[in-house]
Parts: sequence; structure tokens; C-alpha cells
Amino acid sequence: MNAINTLDPAACLAPTPIVDSDHPAVVAYARENAVGNDARERAIALYYAVRDDIRYDAYDLQLTVHGLSASRALEIGRGWCVSKAALLAACLRAEGIPAALGYADVRNHLSTERMRQTMQTDVFYWHGYTAVWVEDRWVKATPAFNRELCEKFRIRSLEFDGGEDSIYHPYDLDGRQHMEYLAYRGEFTDVPLEQLVADFRRHYPHLAEGLDGGDFDREVDAEVSRGT
Repeated sequence: MNAINTLDPAACLAPTPIVDSDHPAVVAYARENAVGNDARERAIALYYAVRDDIRYDAYDLQLTVHGLSASRALEIGRGWCVSKAALLAACLRAEGIPAALGYADVRNHLSTERMRQTMQTDVFYWHGYTAVWVEDRWVKATPAFNRELCEKFRIRSLEFDGGEDSIYHPYDLDGRQHMEYLAYRGEFTDVPLEQLVADFRRHYPHLAEGLDGGDFDREVDAEVSRGT
């Protein structure tokens, strides 16, 4: 059930409204963190920078061009899977490394009580990752969950070596179900915002009011303290 990327790498280098790789802050961040002797090493370094510098925040669901943009995730220092994938793609493009945005529908067992009540499902549509062109082939990189969050929920931090797909493990460190990939939606040069918004409205009709203003970090701590 793996997405086959047929995108031309040359089409995955230019900035877009959401993958704003020409934004001065993105350019500076990429330059600072793209450490390495070749494209693969620089891609790996950028993956870890975005994964751990930018906190995962499932409540930051600003479904607009600006709200999902790479530069905004960098500015506020947090984001969810879609915006963090856009930031990684933007940093890669700023360094001349082709990058695309990929999506899958997943069953995710990492959530908070508020998320469960609001979403009324454990299926997460349009889970985002970054597709990276490394050594003449596409590989998946998923920078969503920062290391601290993984440690709190006892799930394996996702590593990325530039050679193998980096997607979430099916089980956590205690053998409990964590992530199941249900279907891949494909890979794109920019976030397919209209499709994403339409599906969110259909599947999560109470999402906006249910998560608006939530403190994800605080609720994660509460979830962990309950032993869930």
C-alpha cells in the first residue's frame, strides 16, 4: 500500500505559497542546519532539526495558506504533521534538494482525551510526510513527532538515514498499537489545501470549535499522568 511517486524532481524545487522556501527565515534556517558534505547528509541534518526544534502541536490546525506555511511553523516553533512536513520540504528546496509533500490516511492511537471526543474517530485523514529526492530516488521522511513527545508516550522516535522510508512504527515500546497506515493519497508539489479542508469538514465536523485554543503540551502531560 505504498505511494508511488511519479513527480519530476525538477518540479519539486521551486517555492510555493505554502512551501515558501524563498522566505528569508526559511532560507536562513536551512543554511544554518543543513550540515554535511553532500545532499544526503544535509537532508538528514534538516530532518532532525525540523523534527526536534519544532514542537508537535495537534491543536494548531490553521487550515489556510498562511496557517500551514513553512515560515509560520518556523516563526511559532510548533506545528502538526502537515505544517512540519511543509517546513522540511521548504528547507530542502532552499538547499537545492527536491522535496514533495505526501499524505496517508492512518489509524493513530496517540491522542488526547479532547482529540478523541472532538474527532470521534481514531482515523487521521491526510497525515503528512515529506518525500525527499536522495541519490536518484524518492524516500519518505516524517518529522512530525519531536523526541520529547515520543519519550512521553513511549513510542519510538522516527529516525531518517536518507536511504530508507521513515514512517511510523505499528507498535509502541510497550507493544501497544500505535500507527496503522490505511491508504496512501499520493505526493504533491504543494499542499492540496482544498481537498484537505473538504475532507476535514466531512470527517471532523466539530474539529474547529473542539480544539480551538487547546494547550496540547499540557494535555499530553495530563494524558501521560493518567497512564493511558
